[in-house]
Amino acid sequence: MDDDNYSLAVPFYDLWHEDGHVPMIREVLPPLLKGVRRSVMEIGAGTGLITRVILEETPAEVYAVEPSFGMRSVLVNRLAEDPDALSRVTVLPCGALEAEADEPVEAIVMISVLQSFDAEQRPELWRTLRRQLEPGGLLLFNWRERTNPEPGELEVVGSYRVGRHIYEVAGQVLAVAGESVKARYVYRVKQCGMVMSEDEVVSVGHWPAGERLFAELEAAGFARDAAPDGMQAWRVLK
Repeated sequence: MDDDNYSLAVPFYDLWHEDGHVPMIREVLPPLLKGVRRSVMEIGAGTGLITRVILEETPAEVYAVEPSFGMRSVLVNRLAEDPDALSRVTVLPCGALEAEADEPVEAIVMISVLQSFDAEQRPELWRTLRRQLEPGGLLLFNWRERTNPEPGELEVVGSYRVGRHIYEVAGQVLAVAGESVKARYVYRVKQCGMVMSEDEVVSVGHWPAGERLFAELEAAGFARDAAPDGMQAWRVLK
């Protein structure tokens, strides 16, 4: 995950994600965390939207892994508003492959992060996460089977009023190669129809087919558990 790319998106992040997958995660994640009491690692904590859900639904200590300086800044400021959260969350300034908890955790939560890892990186990701989990520990992440989109023109995918300004996110698929999708995102702030600021990010996401993804997890020593539509739950084999 690239720090600069994510930092440029920070002012738009909560607006766009609250309009996207976050409300669904707030519904489906709590039942999956039932029984988790001691410790959770969150991969790609971002600004803390899902961190807050974990804190509300469990009494666990949380290791929040976030490589982006901009995202971490918002996350820590959010924690500072709640003394309980401030005492329970340790923010790790690194990526998933470098993350290390002080001891194995009961569960790992990874929301909208899987696409950051290509087919060559994922085996290392699964090994790293397995090492962080205690025997029988739970890995939770969101995933849906999908077909690759077609390259096209730049289109507005989100528009949000903040006071007198409009925060606008536009996206464009540039190229598709196997499970990898190269996309361009433009982040604009407008006032009275005029663009006040504009930043552009080009990134590559990876969307493995279920057959391949599940085979990778089984090869890494995970067994599939029950989960609602849109989520995956896998346990480390004892």
